Amino acid sequence: MRRPRIEGNRKIVMENSENDGHNCNAEESSEADEPSISEEKEILALNERPDSETGGLSQAELDERDAEAHFYDTTQTIQIKNLKHYYKNFHKPVYFFVKRCFDLFVSFLLIIILSPLLLIVALLVKCTSKGPIIFADKRVGKGGKTIHVYKFRSMYVDAEDRLKKYLTPEQYRQWQVERKVDNDPRITKVGKFIRKTSIDELPQLFNILFGSMSFVGPRPISKMEFDENYTPEGQAILNAMKPGLFSNWAVRGRSNVTFQSGERQKLELEYFNKRSVWYDIKLMFLLIPAVFSHNGAK
Repeated sequence: MRRPRIEGNRKIVMENSENDGHNCNAEESSEADEPSISEEKEILALNERPDSETGGLSQAELDERDAEAHFYDTTQTIQIKNLKHYYKNFHKPVYFFVKRCFDLFVSFLLIIILSPLLLIVALLVKCTSKGPIIFADKRVGKGGKTIHVYKFRSMYVDAEDRLKKYLTPEQYRQWQVERKVDNDPRITKVGKFIRKTSIDELPQLFNILFGSMSFVGPRPISKMEFDENYTPEGQAILNAMKPGLFSNWAVRGRSNVTFQSGERQKLELEYFNKRSVWYDIKLMFLLIPAVFSHNGAK
């Protein structure tokens, strides 16, 4: 069974990101960096090869063989039942326009409505431990570029020193894979509360407003998590999407669903084929009970 040539896709997405990298405002204000129709045709052309590369099969036989393609890896499995449907997911102009309009309007509205809460949490963070109020964490954004994801600081400023000093070898191994550990000694008292309630994530409304994130998409991850837990195919799919505040993984267990089990990768990558206006709305409503139940929050 022939594997789709996703590496070519990844190259196109990366090149598109590099070309647009000099105009950050344009990238952050719209979804215009989505592959155009001509780029989509180029992506589709990646699977059109001479007979020497396709074993002499006819186009009809190739279409039948490609009707169900599988990516296999020891940690993740993605099933794409129709390659044409897969490639169409690179170019959905109406969906991207509606999504960006929603992101702009709702993030701006929520920032205004939640401003008293944001101010109170900022004061609590500042008054209860030394250090800045906001922590800007480096994560992998769309097109593979580095973005800064904002959070209320929930750890002591010497978090890295505390990591080496207080974590057991088992906890350190867990942190290397998941970037989270049970009973983390680096977290402040206020930090434990805002993490449990996901209030620490609220500053990401500014990420959404500025365009580096969206309300719905795979959760932003570090470069190490990106490199160590995803195959090249999975990385190409992640690179084609903006990170989100809400995701399949966040709805279905968060820290209870790990990279080690492979379930987190599977949930995050499944979103690519399912994404639509109605599916995004569904995920946002599903996250409300998940947050109040504190399921998987650490």
